[in-house]
Amino acid sequence: MSIINENEIARCVRSAVEEYFNDLDGEKPHAIHEMVMCSVEKPLIEMLMQQAGGNQTRAAELLGINRNTLRNKIKQYNIK
Repeated sequence: MSIINENEIARCVRSAVEEYFNDLDGEKPHAIHEMVMCSVEKPLIEMLMQQAGGNQTRAAELLGINRNTLRNKIKQYNIK
């Protein structure tokens, strides 16, 4: 694993996960993948929907996902 070539997003995720583990205070971690994905995916979709002017087709293209998948995620995260 090459930390030297990480982009800013990867460094932020790494830092946040390290902080999460440091803050556990003896508690057992649970569903870390889901926690991280939800933490990243919702603001990503919100920002790309804004960038696309609310156009779901364009936002889905920017994300590289199917428009129906985007619609499901918008509903899942209750994005307005």
